[in-house]
Amino acid sequence: MRFMYIVTSSQPMAAPSPALMEAMQNISEREIKAGRMIDNGGLMPLATGARVRIVDGELSVIDGPFVEAKEVIGGYAIFELRDKAEAVAMAKEFMQLHLDHMPGWEGTCELRAFATPGVEIACQVDAQSRVAAHA
Repeated sequence: MRFMYIVTSSQPMAAPSPALMEAMQNISEREIKAGRMIDNGGLMPLATGARVRIVDGELSVIDGPFVEAKEVIGGYAIFELRDKAEAVAMAKEFMQLHLDHMPGWEGTCELRAFATPGVEIACQVDAQSRVAAHA
């Protein structure tokens, strides 16, 4: 199963410590060599971004920073793993690096499975039931 990890924090965005960067590089190299990590990366500050949204049937573009942002996505990773249990174990290992190398930092690593041909059907059934409920 393919999983995306999304790391968020409500704290002001700060660069990872050199020790954390080294630890993340080591785990990334290990997981890439093992064929489990497909992609990963950190994200630039909100000031460099934009949001394109639809409100009341109108498209609008809002340049960052976003005043209403309570949690900021700092980075992501994409893994190919056996199951959710393995995905949770990998997320715990990754977040332990933050505990070890950035005392006081608080954040979340959300993991989400990609919709794939067995999982996708469940998404379609759920979407169809919502449409039927509103008809």
